[in-house]
Amino acid sequence: MKFAIFGVGGTGGVIGGYLANAGNDVTFLARGAHLKAMQEKGLTIHTNHRGDIHIEPCKAVSADDYHETPDVLFICVKYYSLEAAIELTRRIAGPDTLVIPILNVFGTGAVMQEKLPDKTVLDGCIYVFAKRSGPGVIEQPQEILRVFYGFRPGQDSRLAEKAAELEKIMRAADIHAHFTDDIQRDALTKFSFVSPMGAACLYFGVTSEAFQENKEVRETFIGLVKEVEALGHAMGVTFDRDLVATDLRLMDAFAPGLTTSMQRDVAAGGPSEFSGLVSRIVTLGKKYHVPTPLYKKIDDWCKAHGLA
Repeated sequence: MKFAIFGVGGTGGVIGGYLANAGNDVTFLARGAHLKAMQEKGLTIHTNHRGDIHIEPCKAVSADDYHETPDVLFICVKYYSLEAAIELTRRIAGPDTLVIPILNVFGTGAVMQEKLPDKTVLDGCIYVFAKRSGPGVIEQPQEILRVFYGFRPGQDSRLAEKAAELEKIMRAADIHAHFTDDIQRDALTKFSFVSPMGAACLYFGVTSEAFQENKEVRETFIGLVKEVEALGHAMGVTFDRDLVATDLRLMDAFAPGLTTSMQRDVAAGGPSEFSGLVSRIVTLGKKYHVPTPLYKKIDDWCKAHGLA
């Protein structure tokens, strides 16, 4: 298969890097110094569990200069860059292209599909802790790497055979991939972790160890998870696990000192995914008549402090 990766941060860099390292045809769509570094020196992923992964030569171009039709297009940008992703997909995706958005925000695939009715846009999510640390360099300090993707209920599944083959290719590349038959459940399960962590980290101004050591932070995190869980039930989602217990196990396995991408974006003074990770839950809570007092508290506080 031919892969295109739009967005080469922690998510796209790891997915594309692992696939390329296994010998797959991968083109990274990037820009600026990051693109130049990959073109000149390749892409390096620093990991604590398998050493360095170095991809050289590295196929990397700007999105504007990419004129192929990939078999699989992974969308790995931030939520605030979704319109650019939609325009790229409209231009390069063919009738047999699987488009898989891997964003932090729940329901991104459906948002894209509405604007791209002639494309096949799945939904997807990832469990990974990674970030770009410099031009051409990705840091992956935690071993966790799980990718879920699938068709939404009622969606045309003509490309299901290709989606199943993709699962095999990704697993052969040491990516724990799951072509799931309930992506809404699996994506919301993941969202129940990343959204509460992002909200609490930003509100308290803390790093990962605070969730293990600070009672107020930990209890707030648990409360946020429960609000997402209640929202899922109201939306008709049946979870296959205890979300609080699952998310606490993930949190307790983290090394100290880790921050979220939303924290880093806010600290840098740029746009963030706050609207998708926090405000969206408040809005959905109103729509489905589910109380979300903790999300509302953090939403109001962040907006009042100019952090949203």
